[in-house]
Amino acid sequence: MSDIEIAQQATLKPIIALAEEKLGIPAEQLDPYGHYKAKISLEYINDLVDRPDGKLILVTAISPTPAGEGKTTTTVGLGDAMNRLGKKTIMCLREPSLGPCFGIKGGAAGGGHSQVVPMEDINLHFTGDFHAIGVAHNLLSAMIDNHINHGNSLDIDTRRIQWKRVVDMNDRALRKITAGLGGPANGFPREDGYDIVVASEIMAILCLATSRADLKERLGSIVIGYKTDKVTPVYARELKAHGAMAALLKDAIKPNLVQTLENNIAVIHGGPFANIAHGCNTVTATKTGLKLADYVVTEAGFGADLGAEKFIDIKCRMSGLKPSAAVLVATARALKFHGGIAKNNLNHENLEALEEGFVNLERHLNNITQHYGLPCVVCINHFTFDTDAEIALLKEKCEALGAKCIVSKHWAEGGVGAEQLAREVINVVDNREPEFSYVYDENLSLWKKIETIATKLYGAANISANAKVKKQLSDWQADYGKFPVCMAKTQMSFSTDPSAKGAPSGHTVEISEVRLANGAGFIVAIAGNMMTMPGLPKTPAAERIDILDDGTITGLF
Repeated sequence: MSDIEIAQQATLKPIIALAEEKLGIPAEQLDPYGHYKAKISLEYINDLVDRPDGKLILVTAISPTPAGEGKTTTTVGLGDAMNRLGKKTIMCLREPSLGPCFGIKGGAAGGGHSQVVPMEDINLHFTGDFHAIGVAHNLLSAMIDNHINHGNSLDIDTRRIQWKRVVDMNDRALRKITAGLGGPANGFPREDGYDIVVASEIMAILCLATSRADLKERLGSIVIGYKTDKVTPVYARELKAHGAMAALLKDAIKPNLVQTLENNIAVIHGGPFANIAHGCNTVTATKTGLKLADYVVTEAGFGADLGAEKFIDIKCRMSGLKPSAAVLVATARALKFHGGIAKNNLNHENLEALEEGFVNLERHLNNITQHYGLPCVVCINHFTFDTDAEIALLKEKCEALGAKCIVSKHWAEGGVGAEQLAREVINVVDNREPEFSYVYDENLSLWKKIETIATKLYGAANISANAKVKKQLSDWQADYGKFPVCMAKTQMSFSTDPSAKGAPSGHTVEISEVRLANGAGFIVAIAGNMMTMPGLPKTPAAERIDILDDGTITGLF
């Protein structure tokens, strides 16, 4: 069966009763969205402050390929397995964006028998969080142009407005637009553009905010552009926009509770991409999970060079979270792809290609253990095409690096198929205190932070940038020098060339643009030709997605 067929045959339990049964959350502290989704109140979350924290486990992956790795599937399977073994465990995941659901991914709620449900709701509108973020973002956009239209008393330089508009869809035609055409009644003509919602600074702010007050303060600190003197920033609070923006996010800030196919609780909240944003679910969701359970399994987007690095250097640095261990997800198919095999030949045994592509896993593993300072269990997400010889080779090579390698069959078998993985992870986290390392010191210059990430993690020889980018970083150094850096880079490679597979070394990472995310508290460094508004593929998943007369959704996967 397809993923959606499996999900639609699941026996779901009403989420209010399940949350009380599994976690002891009183019904009055939950806002139901139908029978199987609910938001948990911030007041209840605040009352948990004196409870001890559970152990935090990070699930990450090798560099993604068209063959698929299964990071979310592994997160769900591992969490279900730990619950099967009697360990009170919650999974904390990101919300999917509509853009890739209708583009390449077709869905992002796990797969096979390791999914979060209701699958269709999660992949489509869910509880409306992304819509709220998009409206809050575009409210600020509208207020900027309205202010300019009514006299521009703040002296905003219309050529230096940094705040674009957003939409939760892959739409390349909106990357660069001209707004305000049609005469004076329609405002002041200027160049503008769209990003996808998950790249919005408001998404990052929601994911890092610790309270409604903190959310509003961060929203007010957004730099929308500069005055005509070219140096004085203009803040959202000066437009008196941040209160209304926070009001639009009054429900979006509350974490969402759903369940797995095995009726275990998952918290799904926030969803920045890891290639163009910081790739982690909300701090509030993760911290809430740690108060409600003995273990929290969470994921960071794309490969360990992107999501995991930002999890460590942005999310943990800002929140004080301390992970205990990491799980590195790989598949034999994906490693053969990194070894140079075409997608349509990946189901055939090829030990030579597997060995050649293993360098990708090796570098990610070294980054996790040496630069993030975390013990790491390698999870081979099993496919039916994997041969005994391929599995034996992967185990041999992992063990030569001192890493435990577990073959997990959670996609086909659910939690029972991941019990061996769960036992190994539990053994690791129960026998060490939570500790880890940042990749760079916060006192390094912004340029040196970018350089450190590129040389330490990506295997680059150096970084480069034009004079404009260098000057911008230099100008920001005094006021924002302690900010962490959020790298916007292709997820497909350690380099900025998505076609460079394996573990390329000695390349130059070109920083083409830098952006200030003052409300979020980091600097975005755009590497190479990375776009913050994706486009649809030649054959988008939207062509397969449909609805039947009885309301059944088809085509999601």
